[in-house]
Amino acid sequence: MSHSARVSDYRAALTTPGAGWPVLTSLLARMPIAMIGLSLLLFVQRETGSFAVAGAVSAGSLIGVAVGAVAQGRIMDRLGPTRPLLVVATLFAAAITAVVLAIEAHQPSVVLVALGGLVGLTEPMVGPASRALWVHLLPPGPVRHAAYAYEAISLEVFFILGPALAGVLVAAPWGGTGVVLGSVCMIAGSVGFALTPVARAVRPEPVAHGPLLGALAFPGMRTVALAAFGFGITVGFVEVAVPAAATNAGEAWLGGVMLAMWSLTSVAFGLYYAVRPWPRPMHLRLPALLGGFALLIAPMAIAPGLVWLSVAMLVAGILITPQSTAHSTAIEQVTPQGTATEAFGWVITSVTLGLAAGHSTSGWLVEHVGVPASFLASSGAGLLVALLVWLRRGTVASGVPAPALVG
Repeated sequence: MSHSARVSDYRAALTTPGAGWPVLTSLLARMPIAMIGLSLLLFVQRETGSFAVAGAVSAGSLIGVAVGAVAQGRIMDRLGPTRPLLVVATLFAAAITAVVLAIEAHQPSVVLVALGGLVGLTEPMVGPASRALWVHLLPPGPVRHAAYAYEAISLEVFFILGPALAGVLVAAPWGGTGVVLGSVCMIAGSVGFALTPVARAVRPEPVAHGPLLGALAFPGMRTVALAAFGFGITVGFVEVAVPAAATNAGEAWLGGVMLAMWSLTSVAFGLYYAVRPWPRPMHLRLPALLGGFALLIAPMAIAPGLVWLSVAMLVAGILITPQSTAHSTAIEQVTPQGTATEAFGWVITSVTLGLAAGHSTSGWLVEHVGVPASFLASSGAGLLVALLVWLRRGTVASGVPAPALVG
């Protein structure tokens, strides 16, 4: 199965009756997805002067997202997206308020990490809900695959806007500006998406009581989750190392802008790759994309300055969106019908756990060893996970066997 899409398929997906408002509101909700985490990291670093503390708070937030993504996905598979999103949007507003007040009050690190976890736990999972909505709007086939590719590509657009805005807003008179602005957009978009007619009309198909792990009980899904984890940890190292490099160079505001730069090539190449994916078999595509991405990060460790570091990031960025698209598309190949939102939640969980591990470890490395060590660790971690995904490639090729607890 090639899982490729044509330009006409994108047009057909986005002009499908009923898709307009969900697309627009999900854009607003997901725009700050990369902005809130980075803004929180930079806000904490500005107030405490420590990248280690900031990395720990960011890791706490990402772990919260990892737990919340699966829990919210499983609930939305059973109840539809409207009620769960309205509840978590309310809780998220309270959590953001609490963490901002705690940072301003210079509360102990353990308090900041705990509140960061609460922020992540209550972050509305509009991404999985939006991705799952296409099942109700489009039949199986290339147009639906184009819709999934659009989801991944649009996410990368936000990875351009989010870090750039975070990097600029950290220089505002108040360091929490980016956190609050991003949170307002996420809450407004989540509520708007939840109240769209299409989302409110979703009536999930009854499913039999499944295994405790849900979609993750399927071996192929665990392989996709492993690939997503490798992607997350590889990116996580870089997301702390780049702002640290910019800060060391006396240009702290450039950190977020530089992180946005590698998403430029990611989106551009992602559009091309969705039409002509390679390798075409999904079980080969997952390890190849992760391994290639890890190799392209290694040269960042020897970049002599911010300009060359930016060039290296532009090159590495070409393999970001192809991985996101592959993870999203592979879900249909490795999980049964009726588990789409939860399965995508596991992908989000895996990526965010990887990001958390990368952020926390990278924060320690840049303070105690140096920025180049963080880039090298990123590359090494990515290659190791790519090897593990390669060894498990048969679980993706075999489709959806009976669920198992291990394998």
